[in-house]
Amino acid sequence: MTRKIYFTTPIYYVNAEPHIGHLYTTALADMLKRYYQLAGNNAYFQTGTDEHGEKIVQAADKLGITPKQFCDNISGKFRDAWDNININYDDFIRTTDARHKTYVQDILTRVQEAGDIYFDEYTGKYCVGCERYLTDTELVDGKCPDHQTAPKEVKEANYFFKMGKYQQQLIQHIEENPDWIRPERFKNEVLSFLKSPLEDLCISRPKTRLEWGIELPFDNKYVTYVWFDALLNYVSGLKETSNGKNLFDEYWQGCNHLIAKDILKTHAIYWPTMLMSAGIPLFNQLDVHGYWMIGESKMSKSLGNVIRPLSFDAAFGIENLRYFLFKEMKFGADSSFTYDLFVERYNSDLANGLGNLLARNAGLVAKNFGAIPAATDLTEAEKELADKAQKVVDAYRQNFESRQFAKSIEDVCGLISETDKYITLMEPWKMAKDENRKNELARVLRSGLEICRIAAVLLSPVMPKKCTEILAYLGETRPLDGSVSIEELAAFGAIAEGIEISKPPRFFPRIDEAALSSITAQMQAEAEAAAKAAQSREIEPIKEQIIIDDFAKVQLKVGKVVEAYPVEEAKKLIRLMVDVGEEKPRQVFAGIKSHYPQPEQLIGQNVIIVANLKPRKMKFGMSEGMVLAASGDDRLVAATVLGNPHPGDGVS
Repeated sequence: MTRKIYFTTPIYYVNAEPHIGHLYTTALADMLKRYYQLAGNNAYFQTGTDEHGEKIVQAADKLGITPKQFCDNISGKFRDAWDNININYDDFIRTTDARHKTYVQDILTRVQEAGDIYFDEYTGKYCVGCERYLTDTELVDGKCPDHQTAPKEVKEANYFFKMGKYQQQLIQHIEENPDWIRPERFKNEVLSFLKSPLEDLCISRPKTRLEWGIELPFDNKYVTYVWFDALLNYVSGLKETSNGKNLFDEYWQGCNHLIAKDILKTHAIYWPTMLMSAGIPLFNQLDVHGYWMIGESKMSKSLGNVIRPLSFDAAFGIENLRYFLFKEMKFGADSSFTYDLFVERYNSDLANGLGNLLARNAGLVAKNFGAIPAATDLTEAEKELADKAQKVVDAYRQNFESRQFAKSIEDVCGLISETDKYITLMEPWKMAKDENRKNELARVLRSGLEICRIAAVLLSPVMPKKCTEILAYLGETRPLDGSVSIEELAAFGAIAEGIEISKPPRFFPRIDEAALSSITAQMQAEAEAAAKAAQSREIEPIKEQIIIDDFAKVQLKVGKVVEAYPVEEAKKLIRLMVDVGEEKPRQVFAGIKSHYPQPEQLIGQNVIIVANLKPRKMKFGMSEGMVLAASGDDRLVAATVLGNPHPGDGVS
């Protein structure tokens, strides 16, 4: 039976640009959406940005711009990052969207009419970093444990939500639905917190202190507290999508929130009590993951130790990072990232594992047959390999459903390792020297490629682009959209025969460990420079305006990068050979080496070039166009085109 599932990430606060912590939760939602679609379900995925509150005003004031300008800038960076690394979200919501503001005010009115909002004067300990009042039990040595600052004593008249009214109802729901919060230890943490009386929640801020927020519909002298505003995005985005549809009835019942453990309390206590008061059914699931540490330290943009997705993508490939993140973190536990560990896992599992298995078998097929050979009767050795593959496929669904996707990845790695042993035992390179052993050779090589195909099917939610390329190379053209079952797609023996096999591309080129330190040093310098610049950065002013006739002179085309090399004599240049649908590729020199220390990462990318730029003779050769790139933080990132355009397609 087809299920309808709705995945959400937290909407990210726009006081920092996207980093590996944001990436993990967002890529997790992307991976789960792709898995559930592969499993034949209807999955919907929303992400976005949280844009109100005191910290936004402070940051904007420091730059001498309006809060809206500040939010537009940072929110745009989140959206651009997700678009550029193939995050397949269905909607991107901002708390400054009109659709969201209207819905927040509607809910506030509904909750007030239910008698659950009252006005009172309150004195409490307020943390600006958390943007909320803290209780004495939450403080450590009198300080906020997250920000290491003593909260301010604030006395204010505000509106309060009767959160305590719903305490017993919430406890009952958690106890009757033991899997509602996962993993179990986070459910137990919430129940432990609920043993003490639940205080009511302050849900307003006076405009005398803060104007940047959604105005209360029943008192225009106050704006809404940022958490009461932000949490409602999960419903407001469904009630009115960015294209004007109402998908609430279709998807809300299957809502699955994905969060990090630092916002457990707001999602497991504030949010459900708000829904109860508003008469909205509770969400289906709350999945909670741990922290990503950088080595032994927590990430900090002020320390410059954050990993920025686009920089990482340019240096090592974002899908390789996704593989590492999902295999390395046991869901719910903290995990540590280091470049050395990433390279070790990548070289071991992907370069020497799946990549090497595919290259060895495909290379022999290309040399001896030119195409995938026909099936032959299996010996006990192949039957044993097929049984092992079947066990991995059988466990696949349960592992993903229970959020043990690291186990699924480990199972695939184990299958590849077993296949390597099988190939080593069979010695097909010796068979290839004996014309009388052609049938044996065909059986062994076909079995090796079969495991590569099965691995690519099972890893497709983890590395969608890379696995799609592998499947296309092996002639697997069936869609990964659920129209064909996982079991049928990943059946041993289903690989097509007669598919032409050429010398395999380097799907997972080994990362040179000797060059690692220089690459990571450059990325670290970029991160530190970005952290420093964030303290004083101004939004770039718009240049002199042009008219449409000026722009019409520029001819933009899609170009596919077929070759990419560093220009050793130049600090900034790389040389690209770009297919723009002409008789032969164009040579283009682009000053983007700082972001692409390994230019081969660009091979296969669809870029945008200025096609009618007059060729320019340089000391390194003729440059026949210009690649468009986004600039920022002293780097240039090539502008790419999503989807499946053809080389030479126009860009307008």
